[in-house]
Amino acid sequence: MAALLSLITALLLGLTPLAAQAAMPLALPALEGAPYRCDGEPLVALYDNGAVDAADIPNTSAGTVPGAVVVLQWRDQTLALPRTNNAGPPSYTDGRWWWSPADPDHPQFKQRRGAIVSYACEREP
Repeated sequence: MAALLSLITALLLGLTPLAAQAAMPLALPALEGAPYRCDGEPLVALYDNGAVDAADIPNTSAGTVPGAVVVLQWRDQTLALPRTNNAGPPSYTDGRWWWSPADPDHPQFKQRRGAIVSYACEREP
């Protein structure tokens, strides 16, 4: 019984840093490149190819693979959108939000709210 109690205590102590880390706000590094303006408000897009180990995954496009993610900061929101597995230029979606930088000067940014709402975006000078 004492061994079981020790094991449970050790597990709880090991999870405490994870819980504390999860409660911390997301700190994003500065964007390399120009920020955007979408629907008249600033948007920052940060790309990460994620923890993908296999370099030979099919549907590699523009240097991204399934597992890549874009983090968007816009209107006091932080959206982490995984890369879709669609053919063609990379796009990212969580089912509600959709981002495609196929035209880097005018990326497509949409939201599904019953109907699809599109936000006009352009790279800031």
